[in-house]
Amino acid sequence: MTRVDESVMVWVSAEGVPQRLVWRARRYRVSDVPTRLSPTYPGWQTDAVFDPAITHPPEPRESWRFQGTGEGGESLVFDVSRDPWGERWRLLRTYE
Repeated sequence: MTRVDESVMVWVSAEGVPQRLVWRARRYRVSDVPTRLSPTYPGWQTDAVFDPAITHPPEPRESWRFQGTGEGGESLVFDVSRDPWGERWRLLRTYE
């Protein structure tokens, strides 16, 4: 497992299920059935504790895990999270 915190482009179906991903200028197509992860919160991929000055909990984020296969046949498993206020996606983890 590799922890990552980078912006990625994710294309989803009409139902909101990931279908494609572009990371570091490489395209991956979803090559298995994506799994919706439990609602996550910003910073969940680190061991950081939220500052006690924060008065409201952060908004939960929609997160998915899926296998992506590149054009050369290489496959990785990705954990991605969507910003609840927009269409931006973050890559949180990869697994070989």
